Order: sequence, then structure tokens, then C-alpha cells
Amino acid sequence: MKKPRAAGRSHRKKASSQDRGEQCGPSNSQAKLSAPDGLARQQEKVVLQASVSPYHLFKDTAEVKAFREGLLRWYDREKRDLPWRRLAESEVDGDRRAYAVWVSEVMLQQTQVATVIAYYSRWMQKWPTLQDLAGASIEVVEELGGHVPRTAETLQQLLPGVGRYTAGAIASIAFGQAVGVVDGNVVRVLCRVRAIGADPSSPHVSQKLWSLAQLLVDPARPGDFNQAAMDLGATVCTPQRPLCNQCPVQSLCRARQRVEGEQLSASRSLPPSPDVEECAPNTGQCQLCPPPTEPWDPTLGVVNFPRKASRKPPREECSAACVLEQPGALGGAQLLLVQRPGSGLLAGLWEFPSVSVSTEPSGQCQRQALLQELQKWAGPLPATHLQHLGEVGHTFSHIKLTYQVYGLTLEGQTPVATAPPGARWLTREEFHSAAVSTAMKKVFRVYEGQQPGTRKSFKRSRVSVSSSRKKPSRGQQVLDGFFQPLVHTDAPKLSGTAQ
Repeated sequence: MKKPRAAGRSHRKKASSQDRGEQCGPSNSQAKLSAPDGLARQQEKVVLQASVSPYHLFKDTAEVKAFREGLLRWYDREKRDLPWRRLAESEVDGDRRAYAVWVSEVMLQQTQVATVIAYYSRWMQKWPTLQDLAGASIEVVEELGGHVPRTAETLQQLLPGVGRYTAGAIASIAFGQAVGVVDGNVVRVLCRVRAIGADPSSPHVSQKLWSLAQLLVDPARPGDFNQAAMDLGATVCTPQRPLCNQCPVQSLCRARQRVEGEQLSASRSLPPSPDVEECAPNTGQCQLCPPPTEPWDPTLGVVNFPRKASRKPPREECSAACVLEQPGALGGAQLLLVQRPGSGLLAGLWEFPSVSVSTEPSGQCQRQALLQELQKWAGPLPATHLQHLGEVGHTFSHIKLTYQVYGLTLEGQTPVATAPPGARWLTREEFHSAAVSTAMKKVFRVYEGQQPGTRKSFKRSRVSVSSSRKKPSRGQQVLDGFFQPLVHTDAPKLSGTAQ
């Protein structure tokens, strides 16, 4: 993300965007810049090296200006009334403004806007400023000197866990830096407006989308522009049923132009005009076109874009997890939980001690590895008390994980009063209110079903999971964890849930 603003670009060939004869194919003519801007020059260099057709770009500054103005006029009329937007607009202090945007962006990465509103209000009541959060996240606040960095570059450099999107959102909305942002909604808008049919998740296409976002961002109202683009994707240019007639930039939309061209050809009984789909088969060079194996589907219309990459089946993994309980603890029986790393799968959530293992069920090596993990957190333990109770599966977006469930009860031993950093002894009540994953709750049901005096069976427990009401998403669980006083750790850190 670069600080200089992108200027519009113009091409030597001044073909009209409405001309159906304009085809997608690589151009050898060098595009000219309308202003000597460093970022624009860098974008142009990348475009030329990659043999990207001008069809996918904006041909001149007039198109860029029309896109900006149309989108911002629509946003001024239709923008959603959200608490973080009100704060960003009314707050005079830059640090408070940036903090308000930062919190909202982190939460919005966890769950939907409607769900975030309540969490956001609770958070801002509890920690209204960065200084109020200092007691909970002292390291980050001290390093920043109480001030939020002012640019996207320094935000990424100095704030742990803040990625390119969050940094751009804070910098543009709170401080007016002319920097573009790309989220899922913006990807959809740009792919349709410029008929980008290649996989948007690929590094090459992703970089092109960021370059387009930077080119388009309005230098006078960058924060409003970025929020407008996201709102457009969320409310009008939706994944399945886009409201094209309400779109403020439909006249610039390549996908819409294709649909209208096909409708016109059909009404006049004319053969279809050559278009974007013929670029890749004929030249094999344009890296933003759909692959020839994925032709345009007339029944989908603009929903042909963006193209979804074929999803790989989730890889299968196995883990051994142990519910370690000390029934004689002061104040009632307690369970040992450890906290996951701050990044990666289930970042920052609490879980029973576990190790990755082979698929061999309840093997000796598996038991030994798990016992060593337990002793790392709880000290010497009686190996003979470690019992294999069953297994339970849970599928994440890209991993199908099978848990071999073990139990170990510390009967007749002196209760452990403290736990090392990164671990907690929790009562059963605290466990149920802690920030734990659905997978860990399944593991605990297996354990409960095998305890003396209970009539639950593992099979019945599994049925109850599938038939119960919908569980909160992982993002909601993470947000809930910040407001649980019973399992308050040293710091509910914003960085633990950022990109």
C-alpha cells in the first residue's frame, strides 16, 4: 500500500466503452499516465509486464472520475447508519477516531455487520479510548506511546496482527490517507465492473485488484469512497441477486455491458459479439480473463464474476485431546485449558491440552505424546490414569479434524492451585462461558458422557450436537470471550483477532 495517490490512466486507442467491437486481448501499446505519479507508474509497469488487456482497466481519467462521483453520490444517499461511522465522522481527536475504526474493522472480520453492532457498543462503553484499553493491552499501548499510527504503512509495521486491509481502512477513514482497500465486497465489485474472470484469490489477480482500488480511491474523500465500495458490494452488487438497476456505476460495468449486448443480439436475432471470453482461448496471454475451461454462462449474467476457484476437499488430520480434571480443587472441580497461539487456526481461543497425532487410534505413541504435553502444563501425572474415551470429528473450512478424546482425573492428589502462563484452571461453569471452540465443546461432551453417574452416551451426545439450535460462529465466540469476566486473562488484545 503506497502513500502517493494514483492518477487516472489513458490509452492511445480511444475506443468507446460501449463499443461491442472492443475485445479483450493484450495490447502492445504503452499506456500513458495523466500525471507523473509514482504509484501510477508502478501500476503501469506491472500491467505491461503481465500482458493484461486494457479491457480490464479504466481507459482514461474521465472514467475514473465518473466512477468516483457516481459511487460517492450514491453513498451520500444510501449509506448505512453504523455506530463506528458516526464516531469517525463526529470525533475530533484523531487517536480516538482511529481507535473507533480499528475496533470496528477487527470485529467485522469476525462476523456480520448486524451482529457486530451490539459487540461494538459494549466494547466502546467498556474501553472507549486506547488509554482505557491500556490496562488490558499494555504492551501495544506503551509501544505506540498512546497514539495510533497515521499511515497505512506504519499501521502495518507497528500494530501486531494488522494487515493490509485493516491498515488501509483505518488510514483512509480516520486520517484521510488516499489509500484503497480490498475486501470480499470490493473484490466482487471490481471483478464485475472490469470483467475480471481469473481466480481473485491468486496472488497475481489479488495484486491487480489492489492496484485498481488504489487507482480509483477518491483523494478528497478516501474514507467515504472505501466505505461506499464496501457498501455497494454488501447491499447492491451482492453475490447471488445483484440489484444492477440500482447500481450507481452500471454504465461502467463490463459484466453488465455483456449482458445487455447479449440481450440486444437476442432481440435482433444476431450472432453474439466477441467479448471477454474469447481473449484467453485466442491469445492465452491475458491473465485477468477466465480460463478457457470456464466459459461464460448466459443464465448467470453478471454473477459469472467473480469466478470461484475450485475448492480443494478439506485435508484430514487427527489430534489427541485430554480433559484433565481435578475434582478436589478449592471451590469445586476444575478443568485445565490452554490458550492457542495468537495467529492461525482458532487463534487465541482456549482448548484442552492436545497434540497432533497419526490416525492410529489410541496407540501407545499417541498416549505418550499426549502425556508429555499434559505434564508440560500440570507437572508429573499418573500415566495409568490416562483413559481413551472415544473420538469426535469437526470440520473447519479447510481441515477435517478427528479428535481422539482422553480423560484424566486427579483423584486423591493435592490440587494444583496455579497454572503456568498460557494455561488456566476453570470450573465447569467457567468453561461453558469461556472463549472455546465448538470442537472443544464436542470433546467435553464425550468426556461427560463417560463419567460415573452420568447416563449420556457418546452416540447420544453426537446427535444432540447436530439437532440443537445453531451455534454462534467462531467470530462471535472470540468476541464473546472479551466480555467474560470469569476467564479474564492478562489482556483481551485487539491483535489477537486482526488479520
